[in-house]
Amino acid sequence: QVQLVESGGGLVQAGGSLRLSCAASGSILSINDMGWYRQAPGKQRELVAVISSGGSTKYADSVKGRFTISRDNAKNTVYLQMNSLQPEDTAVYYCYARVDVPKIPRYDYWGQGTQVTVSS
Repeated sequence: QVQLVESGGGLVQAGGSLRLSCAASGSILSINDMGWYRQAPGKQRELVAVISSGGSTKYADSVKGRFTISRDNAKNTVYLQMNSLQPEDTAVYYCYARVDVPKIPRYDYWGQGTQVTVSS
């Protein structure tokens, strides 16, 4: 069993910054990719950013240059630094981790979601 616990969401004015954190715990052998998705009201969930265990990153075009994903492998934690936030960034942000646990390789686990609201 693996749990992902997110923190750091909230309300911010346009142009402001927030930092999201997501810590994984449980029967973890290793973690492959970690990342963030978001879902705005009435829209499909979309990829925001992903980082491999080796540190390679990928971003959605809409957040390039504004968001930075990073991870601390020793703490099984992924971060999302969000700068220059805009109202269109308002969404519930979900972290995920592709985890190897005993007898179950490369299974995707999800956090409960954290609300980010950007006011204009």
